[in-house]
Amino acid sequence: MQSASKLYKPEAMIFDMDGTLFQTETALLPAYRKMFDILRAEGLYAGETPPERLILGSLGMLLEEIWKIVMPDADEKVRSRANELLLELQLEVLKQGEALLYPDVKETLEELQDRGVRLFVASNGLEGYVKGVSAALGLESLFEAQYSAGEYRTATKVLLVEMLLKNHGVKSAWMVGDRSSDVQAGRGNGLGVIGCAYADFGANHELEDADVLITKFGQLIELYDNAPSA
Repeated sequence: MQSASKLYKPEAMIFDMDGTLFQTETALLPAYRKMFDILRAEGLYAGETPPERLILGSLGMLLEEIWKIVMPDADEKVRSRANELLLELQLEVLKQGEALLYPDVKETLEELQDRGVRLFVASNGLEGYVKGVSAALGLESLFEAQYSAGEYRTATKVLLVEMLLKNHGVKSAWMVGDRSSDVQAGRGNGLGVIGCAYADFGANHELEDADVLITKFGQLIELYDNAPSA
């Protein structure tokens, strides 16, 4: 964990979902494989399932950008059906209890809440997915609000976080996430940025501009406790 000399104790923390709180691949990959089986059966897709590394490397992007990478030649009808199927199939995996949070996520969030920190989610995912993950994994009650690009139709995470801050009167916060979009969302709104370096979805350079890198989610407690008041 890097030094946190630039950070002041925040009123709130805003969390990305995939690769930050949630081990996305535990629900995504089974759903991804089954989705392409269904698309082929429906005559909407031909050929082999695209390599899993394509979708894993695209996490954190908006869905329309993800499909441009995973299925560059697919038309809007196919991409729309893929959105529908992937959400439905991931929620099925979640209901089966086979998806996982990163270690110490729930306990750490509970400790932060006990310290009076306001907790939020800001994700580029679909509303049903983001809220479905937190509900299935027992996190829903810990968050004051969960914002998703799918619900608010924002073009960037910078705008999504700006809306969240304004709607909830948040004056100071840390943005916590694993991708460049999280760093940009924090920087673009004048927030402290905590980079989560324990997921393997993004390239290391994506977190270069974070104030601090953590290698375990539980390190947030030490960071918060040691941060001076503004």
